[in-house]
Amino acid sequence: MTRIVKVVEEANYTLIQLDDGKANALGFTMLEQIGEALDTAEKSGKAVIIAGRPGKFSAGFDLSVMAGGGDDMMKLLRGGADLSQRLLNFQTPVILAVSGHALAMGALLLLSADYRIGTRGDFKIGLNEVAIGMSLPWFGIELARARIAGIHLNNAVSLAHIYDANAAVAVGYLDEAVDAAELLPRAIAIAQELGKLDMHAHQQTKARLREGLNAALDTAFEKETADSPFAAQQ
Repeated sequence: MTRIVKVVEEANYTLIQLDDGKANALGFTMLEQIGEALDTAEKSGKAVIIAGRPGKFSAGFDLSVMAGGGDDMMKLLRGGADLSQRLLNFQTPVILAVSGHALAMGALLLLSADYRIGTRGDFKIGLNEVAIGMSLPWFGIELARARIAGIHLNNAVSLAHIYDANAAVAVGYLDEAVDAAELLPRAIAIAQELGKLDMHAHQQTKARLREGLNAALDTAFEKETADSPFAAQQ
């Protein structure tokens, strides 16, 4: 199997690099390899950096699967929901080095991490499902409610507004924006700083903070199966 997700173990952090040579679409292979990379990172017990390829963090789900509907679509959707919840509850801090465009499921990953650093420039960040004829999945609705600033929620979700990195900070997709050359060094600095936390206390406190969100996510996929909002658009 071609490796499109690479893991680099450093002294103070684990770097997970996503690079399929294209848009970093989240298909079955990408999700599987991210899961394997997180397994490795979990064993190390260090802060995690997840980085995209230059210009593209992730364009979201593989649309060839989503357009096909049926069991494969629901399986991929479930895989994305599981990944979001795993990131939300990861035992160590998760930092995203958002190297460019982050759309749809790519933007939902931003709402699932502990700290998000974006790249200034002509890059698009946002939930564009409504613009491309899809309903935002229930787990995405719950993530947006929890992590997007209330004043921006309707525009970001119902109106599919797209933001650059600077604007995405105010909305809640990102915590800060830097120039491209500063992205990885800044992510490393944050990982090293957060690595000084007591990880047991970090994990327990994060679980308490996100207890309500986790409860909502636990039931979200039941609604997904009942409503099949994506399937309704096919």
